[in-house]
Amino acid sequence: MDQARTAALEALLQVDVNEGYSNLVLDKTLRAHGLTGRDASFASTLFYGVLERRLTLDYAISRFSRLRLSQLSPKVLEILRLGAYQLLFLDRVPDSAAVNESVELAKTQGQGKASGFVNGVLRSLLRGRESLSWPDDSVRCSCPAWLIRLWRAAYGEALTASLLESLAEPAPVFVRVNTCRTTRDALRERLAGEGVASRGTEVSPHALILEKPGSIPALSSFGEGLFHVQDLSSQLAACALGARPGERVIDVCAAPGGKSFTIAEEMENEGELLAFDKYKGKVRLIASGAQRLGLTIVRAAARDAEAPGEALAPADRVLCDAPCSGLGIIRRKPEIRYKEKSTLDSLPDLQYRILCEASRLVKPGGTLLYSTCTLSPAENGEVADRFLQEHRDFLPAPLRLPQGLERAISEPEHQLTLFPPVHGTDGFFLSRFQKAAP
Repeated sequence: MDQARTAALEALLQVDVNEGYSNLVLDKTLRAHGLTGRDASFASTLFYGVLERRLTLDYAISRFSRLRLSQLSPKVLEILRLGAYQLLFLDRVPDSAAVNESVELAKTQGQGKASGFVNGVLRSLLRGRESLSWPDDSVRCSCPAWLIRLWRAAYGEALTASLLESLAEPAPVFVRVNTCRTTRDALRERLAGEGVASRGTEVSPHALILEKPGSIPALSSFGEGLFHVQDLSSQLAACALGARPGERVIDVCAAPGGKSFTIAEEMENEGELLAFDKYKGKVRLIASGAQRLGLTIVRAAARDAEAPGEALAPADRVLCDAPCSGLGIIRRKPEIRYKEKSTLDSLPDLQYRILCEASRLVKPGGTLLYSTCTLSPAENGEVADRFLQEHRDFLPAPLRLPQGLERAISEPEHQLTLFPPVHGTDGFFLSRFQKAAP
């Protein structure tokens, strides 16, 4: 397990220094260390556990450290966080191993002079952990105070309390059945043959939840394009667009392509679907996914959604899944919660500009869908309301909710907010518009 702790430390430092996406950083680090099986699982547990519990861990460490955390080097601080996480939240790791391996990690990572300090802090924490108490919900749930205030103001005390409790829960693994190649029942049988249990959901006839799937890309059913990984919220967004076979559809912010793929499957792979992204690397990712799934109507290309330049022929339906703060996917990317609030303030104006550009691509009588994976009214309902106020040629288009899905908050019929503790999905927002016919 020494190598697993080393890998977790390296991944945490990468997220801190380079602000990389946690899932990508961890995958790259595990490959670099050649970790598989138990070691990879332990490294992942440590990595995500420390990210999820950072504020809690820092408070606990500060209670037993003679130095302020700001005085510690990033490497020493992360080693302490790793040790503290094992002592406070990992019952299966012996206390002696949590302390001793942290001390050894400090030595092997060139922090030998700090090894005694690491030993002292962790042993003090071990002796005093039973007396620890958390001063507020921010520390207890490891969620910034500004975000808790935002959610309480927007969604109320009860729903915010549920949101906070859900932050450390594992996010379910949803997949979308490629209905152009198989059925849900047939895919379940195929997955069972590959050792992966799955179950359906009444909210969508084409979604499955995988139980402990392991390495999904290693499954032959994945390689054969029988499904793609996509949270249920994104599947619902793609279906809410209402695309039909033979139509022309545009997805203006398509990467990594999941919604485009679901839309193409809803269209029975008949018609035309343009999937755009600003960056060529992401365009290649979309094209590769479409090829694996056999979705020949998907055409991926580079295009800046905010400043597109070249005009396009209008489409029957346009999806605008705008860049956002990601506050709805904290369970999947726990580092998102630690963003400075000021870095998010410019997002609503950006989203509005992109939505306005996307609206130019809609035919008279056509449909425009705005979506985000965040839980922030300024990025969600306020952007949608502003759009309707300033674009009189668009009208609100009611969203038909699937059976078993109910609204958790009061909102207009053309809008829907999904919450992890209520719907079991990622946090997500949809708003549907229709362009007036001539």
